[in-house]
Amino acid sequence: MRLLMIVCLLLPLPAAAEWYRESRELMGTRIEVEVWAESEEQGRRAIRRVMASMEAVNARMNPWDEASELAMVNREAHRQAVPVSGELYAVIDRALYYSRLSEGAFDISFASIGQYYDYRAREAPDNKTLSANRDKIDYRAIQLNPEKRTIHFKINGLQIDLGGIAKGYAVDRGIDILVQEDIAGGVISAGGDSRILGDLGDRPRTVGIRHPREDGEFAVMIPLADTAISTSGDYERFYIDERGQRVHHILDPQTGRSSTSMQSASVLSPLAIDSDALSTTTFVLGVEKGLALINKLPGVDAIIIDAAGKLHYSEGLLREVD
Repeated sequence: MRLLMIVCLLLPLPAAAEWYRESRELMGTRIEVEVWAESEEQGRRAIRRVMASMEAVNARMNPWDEASELAMVNREAHRQAVPVSGELYAVIDRALYYSRLSEGAFDISFASIGQYYDYRAREAPDNKTLSANRDKIDYRAIQLNPEKRTIHFKINGLQIDLGGIAKGYAVDRGIDILVQEDIAGGVISAGGDSRILGDLGDRPRTVGIRHPREDGEFAVMIPLADTAISTSGDYERFYIDERGQRVHHILDPQTGRSSTSMQSASVLSPLAIDSDALSTTTFVLGVEKGLALINKLPGVDAIIIDAAGKLHYSEGLLREVD
């Protein structure tokens, strides 16, 4: 899920300030931080703090790192209730909120089957493996105890992956750091999850949503300021199997197979943790149910590209166009 941006930098802004930027491979994607700072010292310090924060989130929530807190939960939570950090608890709690809201279209226990996919090796679970593990995808089997701050899995073999929400959370943490550093304008992106702080001085920042089938092309351009935007697409981690089917990483929890409802879903909201979860949710729900959900949420909008390549907009965006 990669969101490409068009950034206009030649603007009539105060000569004393300047743009500073840095990128790094982390959390399974490219992290990009760009800030408008009054001095190089201020800009570089803010970027260092954001990158350190991103690294800390990755160290805690990477399910493939055996030393991470999330990996420990996956190993132990089916045996007993596991005490966890407030940070991990909060992210899982928010993920379960979206599971309930979407009636399971968003489900972090998709990893119970997702762990058997290897997109680089062009491998997917066979029907026997799918049948043996499908019932382990069940967000209702993830029990949280807010008083003791513990997590317990009611199903042996259930596994969770926060790939659909942790990057958004990390982006929000980064924006909080920029505000602490008195940064008035900037962008933090983690693959397809971005949040914009401020604007470009006299205009919004123009964001291009990638065309799902045309490399280097944009399906739509949209001006944004002080907004988070996340895009979930079937083009980031995928392969075409021997039947000509696209096998990608956005799994339908009901089937354990790649969702075929659309090519991409982009969601705009105030916070990236919400746009991150909702872009995946919308993708799985499909056009009609996805837009129905988005249209009920205040301050949230969506741009969907369906399986045939047709664009669809949420009611809020349609009103702006009108």
